[in-house]
Amino acid sequence: MRTLVLVALAGILVFAAQAADVTGKWTAQIPARGPAGRGPTEITFVLKAEGKNLTGSVNGGRGGDSAIRDGVVSGDEISFTAAGAFGGDAFYKGKVSGDTIAFSRTMEGEDYGTKPTTFTATRIK
Repeated sequence: MRTLVLVALAGILVFAAQAADVTGKWTAQIPARGPAGRGPTEITFVLKAEGKNLTGSVNGGRGGDSAIRDGVVSGDEISFTAAGAFGGDAFYKGKVSGDTIAFSRTMEGEDYGTKPTTFTATRIK
């Protein structure tokens, strides 16, 4: 029985070690889409991982804070949904590497098309 408990604990520790450490505050510059001359938009993520669940908020300036929904952490990958600044939803997928997250964001609505926007977020220390 003791061996079984030790093996189970070792498995839990291995799984925990593989999950990305995303809890904290992150910032990114999202490239402009739309009218020429508009610069990039600064966006801030406040993320909290609890096991495979991801919660927090996204602040892109115009729309204020948007709560993260359907957030998931799977190894070094994260995904979540948040309300977009102009209505509709924004769908985020990211790959965590140390203090950076390589993101891909797709916006809901035909005005945005289907091509995702890619950018990198950096952890604020």
